[in-house]
Amino acid sequence: MPSSSSCFALTHGRIVLPDRVLTGHALLVDGPLITAISPETELPAEIERVDVGNRYITPGLIDIHIHGALGHTFNEPTTEAFAAITIENARNGITSLLATTATAPLPDLTASLAFIRRWMSEERPGAQVLGAHVEGPYFSPAQAGAQDPTNLLVPAHTPPDPLLAFADIIRIFTFAPELPGAAQLARRLSALGVVPAAGHSNATEEETLPIIEAGLRHIIHIWSAQSTTVRQGPWRKPGLLETSLTNENLTVEMICDNKHLPPTLMKLAYKCIGPDRLCIISDATSGAGLPEGARFRMGEMTYEVCDGVGMMLDRSSFAGSTTLINRMVAILIEHVGVPLPEAVRMATLTPARVIGVDDRKGSLDAGKDADIAIFDEDFSPWRTLIRGRWVF
Repeated sequence: MPSSSSCFALTHGRIVLPDRVLTGHALLVDGPLITAISPETELPAEIERVDVGNRYITPGLIDIHIHGALGHTFNEPTTEAFAAITIENARNGITSLLATTATAPLPDLTASLAFIRRWMSEERPGAQVLGAHVEGPYFSPAQAGAQDPTNLLVPAHTPPDPLLAFADIIRIFTFAPELPGAAQLARRLSALGVVPAAGHSNATEEETLPIIEAGLRHIIHIWSAQSTTVRQGPWRKPGLLETSLTNENLTVEMICDNKHLPPTLMKLAYKCIGPDRLCIISDATSGAGLPEGARFRMGEMTYEVCDGVGMMLDRSSFAGSTTLINRMVAILIEHVGVPLPEAVRMATLTPARVIGVDDRKGSLDAGKDADIAIFDEDFSPWRTLIRGRWVF
């Protein structure tokens, strides 16, 4: 059973470090922090012990791109919506996340960002909201995917000033790099300490490279709503996909639900980018946790859970995943052949580095927050700790 003490040791587990799995050791927690990893034979006799039954002990998972779950999204500025999403994530071993908004009218987005700021100002029972990920509305209509095409904007024509008034809580801001005003937006975001990210884009490599020079450093959901090689006469022009696979200055997200991408493409991304720059994200919508055939909304759009994934009603495009990232870790291990420590790293330390919180999150180092997940062999959740408190 979970400890009632603020100082205890997790014993008889397989401790997942960034480069290996450690056995015969205990993880020590004191209050909100991890204090040590110690051989079990050297534990003080008086310390309280929690036997985890040979399960995996991992850092709490971190999802930097998630829209919702259980019929709710972060576009809904309500306590009911945010509580449902964050508690469901904590239940599945996700201890931190970025509340990700989808394209909507600017007043609706600013209302959501204002609520995120208020939510972050108080201690909450579920997964910690570390900030916002603003996905849209500055996207290419040709690559809108499931984003609402009626609310897409161009940064040069409609500046993002109302959104950037919330730069203190925005961690990632995603836009299409080929749009007029994209370079200025990238520079402005970088100056504000926000990660400029590219997505829902028809950009060529030629259009993208100047935006990288201006500060672009992250790519959302590789292969999804992303341009690829085109021919111009006899010439082959790389797109955003090829830039994502080859540019070492970029970090990259991948949806690993085995629906958005088949194993071969996931293997290609893993081999080209590697676990230190490639991170798992769920891109989960409000359909996560809903049954097959359920209808759900994101912004002003309606979608359906079909074959275990979110779908546009006309089946023309995916509409985010319905899978949380603990299950995606298992998919990477089983179907892609990623070693377990690296698969976990892609859902913990790598996303923590992307958003600059790896000094306190993402690994089981002494002095870091005691955000800890305990999983069965198939990465089904068993227990979750957030800053030393059992939340599931």
